[in-house]
Amino acid sequence: MKTINVVAAVIIDRDRVFATARGYGEFKGGWEFPGGKIEAEETPEDALVREIKEELDADIKVGELIDTIDYDYPNFHLNMQCFRCELMSQHMELKEHEAAKWLTRDELNGVHWLPADITIIEKIRNLI
Repeated sequence: MKTINVVAAVIIDRDRVFATARGYGEFKGGWEFPGGKIEAEETPEDALVREIKEELDADIKVGELIDTIDYDYPNFHLNMQCFRCELMSQHMELKEHEAAKWLTRDELNGVHWLPADITIIEKIRNLI
């Protein structure tokens, strides 16, 4: 089975975490933490900075690794490194997602998370 290596930004602002709804593909409309594929010769941290700039036109500071998720989808294996991140400015513009919102710990179960992303929700609940 093909393995896809990705990074995800868990952007936390005080008592809220930022989530996005996919705007394309098989999982369109599912909620996730923004991020994307790691390119060749790129560190996970560099990939995350690049992906967030591309997807949200935002600058972030990448913090500690929260967890690495391994999840088997029907057609591929996903290896997702999830990093705690901080926005470096208030500007964000959705370039690839159909929606986005800030969620408090009590609202985390109020969206339909993609299967891999839901596996880290309890850890995130403890961070906000």
